[in-house]
Amino acid sequence: MLISDYIASVIEEMLNEGGGTTEVKRNDLASRLGCVPSQINYVITSRFTPEKGYIIESKRGGGGYIRIVRAQMTKNEYLMHFFHAVSDGLDVQNASAFIVNLFDRGIITEREAVLLRSALCGGALDRVAPSERNSVRADIMRHIILTLMN
Repeated sequence: MLISDYIASVIEEMLNEGGGTTEVKRNDLASRLGCVPSQINYVITSRFTPEKGYIIESKRGGGGYIRIVRAQMTKNEYLMHFFHAVSDGLDVQNASAFIVNLFDRGIITEREAVLLRSALCGGALDRVAPSERNSVRADIMRHIILTLMN
């Protein structure tokens, strides 16, 4: 098992034990797991993102921590969270993460996930200038999210 997978599993376990919320002290967790604090940062910033349904808060300083919250929301709250998490530009990787999360939470069907992936991650944007694709993809995703809301 890769160290990043191990760190993620430990954080997931902490989230489960904390009812969906945990506070991580980078240095303490790094010492406990035998890694460097930057590896903790990497795992948090790459695996516990808004696109994947997490809210991250941090407090810097000597008593600093990183609070990770697994979003427990109604369908519309979750969609609004996604709506705000979509920035002015949405790359293929993040669009795919959004789609997986929408499917995993039962907000869209498997067929809808396939259609969205085709529209946002496939060749559908080939005629759009490469410099504009992420912006167009973000606009499409925001419109889809609004449509999914009741």
